[in-house]
Amino acid sequence: MLYPEFIKKNQVVGICAPSAGVGRKLDRFIESNKVLRSKGYKIKETASVRRNNVRSTSDKKRAKELHELFLDKKVKSIICAAGGDFMLEMMPYVDFDIIKNNPKWIAGMSDPTNILYTITTKLDIATLYGFNGSGFTFDKNPCQDVFFEYFKGNLVKQKSYKKYQNMIDMINEEEIYHDVKWISKDNDLEISGRLIGGCLECIRQLIGTKLDYTNEFINRYKDDGIVWYFDIFDMSSYNFYLTLLQFKNAGWFDNCKGVLIGRVGFPKVEDKKLDYIKAADKVLKNIPHIMEMDIGHSDPSMILINGAIINAKYKDGKGSISFKLK
Repeated sequence: MLYPEFIKKNQVVGICAPSAGVGRKLDRFIESNKVLRSKGYKIKETASVRRNNVRSTSDKKRAKELHELFLDKKVKSIICAAGGDFMLEMMPYVDFDIIKNNPKWIAGMSDPTNILYTITTKLDIATLYGFNGSGFTFDKNPCQDVFFEYFKGNLVKQKSYKKYQNMIDMINEEEIYHDVKWISKDNDLEISGRLIGGCLECIRQLIGTKLDYTNEFINRYKDDGIVWYFDIFDMSSYNFYLTLLQFKNAGWFDNCKGVLIGRVGFPKVEDKKLDYIKAADKVLKNIPHIMEMDIGHSDPSMILINGAIINAKYKDGKGSISFKLK
């Protein structure tokens, strides 16, 4: 596994929009840029970042702007500007030789799963899942603090948070917080292995396509064992169950040491007899798994490194994760 050089102060962060543009939330993006500069970084934006569209530009141009940042020697790390729905359109036009020959940390979350996941599974280059370029604020935010520690290479241990806010409350700007309680069949559990994952809706779209390098990745790192993590945006419990079956039938749970599953952004349970927890138990069976973790679209959420060795611990509804770059 290749771990790119971590960024230093006064170096350049590149921001591109391989999915949606940030024009709909331009004020938030401008504030986010100010936060990056306050941390000591310079910024290079590609041309389409600030467009107000669910596609920042055409699929080919999005790939071209991504290449631009990888080819620019002054740009030391890259952050995807925003999530969205249509990043998959861009993927056939990505020149992975450019990325392989110019490895850099690239960060993002949600729809940017497509590029992060593929870079790691195809090229063995680690990627960072946690924040998009429009997500930084000057408000006190513990997971943002962790992101910037990881961004510069200080891989601090992350403990489960005490409270969280779900997506519905965040959208409605309601100051409602819920108790964090991780869930596992095992009361005392430790999971270690090489981490891979992302937004489950995005990963599902890659199964069996030309962009699917998952089985090769699993086989290369079978001695380490694979730990999956899933960020679920709005997949229903039925679709979650069927997606896990797809993974299993595709051989993606071979050599699996464990599965880490976040809270669902917009949950939809068709039948209480097959809710998210029961679906995971039914498919994963004896594979250790933890549910309702601080992963994904709820706030706060943990920062994750695709390709790194993770150690996840769970006990009595709480837990922690830590990473080794080897």
